[in-house]
Amino acid sequence: MAAYLIVDVEVKDPAGYERYRAGVPALIRKHGGEYLVRGGHLEVIEGTWRPKRVVVLKFPDRQAAQAFIDDPEYRPLKELRHRAAQTDLVLVDGVQDR
Repeated sequence: MAAYLIVDVEVKDPAGYERYRAGVPALIRKHGGEYLVRGGHLEVIEGTWRPKRVVVLKFPDRQAAQAFIDDPEYRPLKELRHRAAQTDLVLVDGVQDR
């Protein structure tokens, strides 16, 4: 079952965040992931959540998503992201195929 990593990003250091963005796609692909949403127009329809920038990644399953998050090659990029942006991440399972 697919798993989705949903990220709310508030960029604090645009140059640092661009370095992060340049380095991370290859690691996402390495773990079978793909971008479904990468920024773009955002409109809050209901509720109190006020995301700044939303990124949604799709992985083949929860294990692949976790392997991406835990990949030692990702560690320096994660540290760069932490310095360049405030982020909130949620990992959620998709719907079971019928």
